[in-house]
Amino acid sequence: MARNIKKILLLFIKLLISSSLLYFVLSKAGIEKVMFTIKGIHPLAFIAAVLIYIFSLYVSTIRWKLLLPEEFRSKNLFSYYLIGSFFNTFMPGLVGGDVVKTYYLYKKTNKGSLSLASVFMDRYVGFISLMIIGLTAFIIGFDYVKGSIIEWLLPAIILLFLISSLVIFGLRLGKGIRLLSEFYNYFDEYRNQRILIMKTICLSFVVQIMNTISIYVVTLGLGQHISLIYFFIFFPIIVTIAALPISISGIGIREGAFVLLFGLVGVKPEIATAMSFAWFLSVAFGGLAGLFEYLRIKR
Repeated sequence: MARNIKKILLLFIKLLISSSLLYFVLSKAGIEKVMFTIKGIHPLAFIAAVLIYIFSLYVSTIRWKLLLPEEFRSKNLFSYYLIGSFFNTFMPGLVGGDVVKTYYLYKKTNKGSLSLASVFMDRYVGFISLMIIGLTAFIIGFDYVKGSIIEWLLPAIILLFLISSLVIFGLRLGKGIRLLSEFYNYFDEYRNQRILIMKTICLSFVVQIMNTISIYVVTLGLGQHISLIYFFIFFPIIVTIAALPISISGIGIREGAFVLLFGLVGVKPEIATAMSFAWFLSVAFGGLAGLFEYLRIKR
């Protein structure tokens, strides 16, 4: 009973944070202006963004498969990825997509450590590529962001990521616990497989580039022409901030990040907010495929 109350309280706090931030952003941008801008998006650009997102999930599936024993079929893993995407978008704060993927994989293997470790590693490799892309774009486009908040924010995020990695893999906290011990054993098995790790990182680059391009395509569909370099600099920051478990599916935080970051390069609040909403809608439409997979598997 106490556990359920704690979950409800946590969900309420997240809802409060998301709604407060969203209200602040919309009051600044003007909801009428935002809706007017979104309505003007070119249908082909929106469809292209949806397809890019679904294809990025498929590439992510290939990456995940490399981190698992060979007997797993790509078709099944792709279904799990689609279902995870659906839960991330439409069941925020209740069941996360990674939890869903771990659950379905556990049903197949009956191995909790393998399921948990592979999903974590899949996510972790994705963040590695995201940080590398962000750092590369930051160095190339430093003149664009010099003197702004980005000058220290992006390096701070990368440093925090490195420290977190050191804590997890260096200190091996909780290694005395059986599940966590098996979790670390999983990483020991893959640590020396450099070719395999390089393959997963390369696939992660493809995924992150596609995700960045999808935002760029949505922006073009809104009739806005913003330098592509800004998207590669800002995207790692937006994704990292939105991933913080303090809101409902990043709602409010993501829109605030769009307004703040793109505002540094002269983008109006209503345009930046519309960019964020339009991109989220493209992800939501792509995630609907996961609903059909969920119903198919459940049946």
